[in-house]
Amino acid sequence: MHPVLKPALRRGWRDRDTVQFGMTAAHAQTLGPMDPATRGFLDLLNGTRGLPLLREEGRRMHLPAGRVDTLLERLTRAGLVDDARGGGPAADALRERDDVLQRLRPDLTSLSLTTAEPGGALARLAARRVLGVRVEGAGRVGALLASVLSGAGVGEVDVRDTGRVEPWDVAPGGLPADSIGDRREAAAHAAVRRAAPDRPRRHAHSPGSATRNPGLSLVILAPRDDVGVHAPDPGAAEPLMACGTPHLYAGVVEGTGVVGPLVLPGETGCARCLHFERSDRDPAWPRLIAQWRSARARRIGACDLTLATAVAGLAAAHALAFLDGRSPASTGARWEVSLPGLHWSARPLRPHPACGCADAQKGTEKTRGEHSSTERKPRATMAVQRPSTKRRREAGAARPTGTWRAHV
Repeated sequence: MHPVLKPALRRGWRDRDTVQFGMTAAHAQTLGPMDPATRGFLDLLNGTRGLPLLREEGRRMHLPAGRVDTLLERLTRAGLVDDARGGGPAADALRERDDVLQRLRPDLTSLSLTTAEPGGALARLAARRVLGVRVEGAGRVGALLASVLSGAGVGEVDVRDTGRVEPWDVAPGGLPADSIGDRREAAAHAAVRRAAPDRPRRHAHSPGSATRNPGLSLVILAPRDDVGVHAPDPGAAEPLMACGTPHLYAGVVEGTGVVGPLVLPGETGCARCLHFERSDRDPAWPRLIAQWRSARARRIGACDLTLATAVAGLAAAHALAFLDGRSPASTGARWEVSLPGLHWSARPLRPHPACGCADAQKGTEKTRGEHSSTERKPRATMAVQRPSTKRRREAGAARPTGTWRAHV
């Protein structure tokens, strides 16, 4: 292990013997008390030295026996230390691609904030390169969403859609103006390739074919049809439910952005559950949805560019959180935001008794190990408040150095 203090966290001294790592309430922690030698030792945690050399440097700086290991253990437990050479073979392979890694450096730094184990951030980033995601829908939301996922290091991002690019499909980061008139699916694939920091993996099927890729980690449903956004068609997700593929809904309808639910087949509510839940609340819902689906589709929907960009970004963030092994807030919940107030609200979506989707997997082999995410537990700290100056002076250097959540 070659310890390095996480560069994402700014460092500042609250007083002579207490240092704070990080500025924001989500990540700021304090470390202390520290004597001058320990303060100087922190500067050596830059990833260039292994543990034996750090122990030797500690002896030269007259640190007490075992202080180096104790300090590193507590810094690691607090999530403040990374391993400059950790992460496994996949991470080593990514380090050799310096051009790719430089493109992904901000993403790596961000991952280090939410990944406690040393070397875990680069391991997660490297793992993205072998994942496959499909985005169904290449409008203002879908095309940009696919490009963001590709730019964030997801190895294969496939896009499915029909028709040709219209002037109102154009959006920064998504379909460019020079693609107007081109096949929408081909234009979206070109946008994905441009965004990729590395050459995307070759698709296992030709674009537009009906072949289903069983290796998909996630499918994102981002329809251009506003009815499809407001009331997802359960039939469209039946193949995904049957093969246990997680899928996420996203889109814009009548000036309202939607992200979620993220459906984990056999675990969370699905599109059919949403239909039953709405029918329970509103007896007229089945009649209304039948009229909306049978009516002539609107040629141009109300899809504000800034709202579409926000929805695409948030949906991509939720997708990446899931792909990285976490449980985003859209898991079993539908998030909505409307113009002009832009206040996000969430409605939980639980499995409906009339649907039975949660029971469909009972008695069969579960896909939890491959697809489900684990809720990240908050890391423990020694105390919420740092000790008072008086208590620190009484304890002196004899009290072991500890970390506390900072008040910011």
